[in-house]
Amino acid sequence: MEFVDHCEITQVHRGAVDQVRQVLPPDEVLSDLADLFKIFGDSTRIKILYALLRSELCVCDIADLLGLTQSAISHQLRVLRSSKLVKFRRDGKTLYYSLADEHVCRIISQGMEHVEE
Repeated sequence: MEFVDHCEITQVHRGAVDQVRQVLPPDEVLSDLADLFKIFGDSTRIKILYALLRSELCVCDIADLLGLTQSAISHQLRVLRSSKLVKFRRDGKTLYYSLADEHVCRIISQGMEHVEE
C-alpha cells in the first residue's frame, strides 16, 4: 500500500483546529523561530557549537580544531553571536567563546541524541 500525505476525505476536525489556533504564536514569532533554526543549517556553525558545548575556546583554538582560518571562524562566530547562541569574555587581548546559555546546550545535546537514535 502506498503512503499518501493528504487526507482521502475532506473533514476538518474543528475542535483540534480551534484548540491549536488559540495557542499558535504570531507569524513574526514563528518567523524568528525559523530564522533561529536556519542558523543550525550550517555544518561549520554546528561544529563550533558542539565544540563550545565541551569547552570554552578562543578563535585560534576553534580555527585549529576545525582546520579553518581565523577569519572564517570569526565570521561564523559573528553570526552565532548575533543570534544570541554564543557569548564571549575578554581575558587581556583574547576573547573566549562559550555557549550563551543552558537553552543552547540543550538544543545541541538533544539534537545529537535525536540523530544518534
